[in-house]
Amino acid sequence: MPQSIEFTLNGRPARVEVAETELLLDVLRGPLGLSGARFGCGAGQCGACAVLVDGASVFACATEIGAVAGCAVTTVEGLGTPQAPHPLQAAFLELQAGQCGYCLSGILLGAKALLDANPDPTRAEIAQALDGHLCRCGVHNRVLDAVALAARRLREEASA
Repeated sequence: MPQSIEFTLNGRPARVEVAETELLLDVLRGPLGLSGARFGCGAGQCGACAVLVDGASVFACATEIGAVAGCAVTTVEGLGTPQAPHPLQAAFLELQAGQCGYCLSGILLGAKALLDANPDPTRAEIAQALDGHLCRCGVHNRVLDAVALAARRLREEASA
């Protein structure tokens, strides 16, 4: 039975009328019209659907919409814009840390959650934080380099 679910989506109030057991990914891609979070495995094991819920990276394909009521949800659409990309997005573009791009929205949000919690991660910590994000294109080293570059730039920005 549909219920009114209210939360913040990319910094703006959002409300949907859906069953609280609907998957967050389906609601984002369906009624809310956001295509950044992608369907990959459907079992919470690949990371293509990752979004931030109150700053924590979660897999939207394994999260019911009712669980985000009252929470702040951030998708890749809320990270930056083409005119003003987030430092992570800029670093990924600069280092060509993507090929097909299918997994990148989830990786970017996983990386953001890491950098918000740990602004100066080691390469091993970056790899650990992104361990649940699969990429078939083989750009893993460039992804790690891009996250490290973004971390450095964010630290420099914060100290300026």
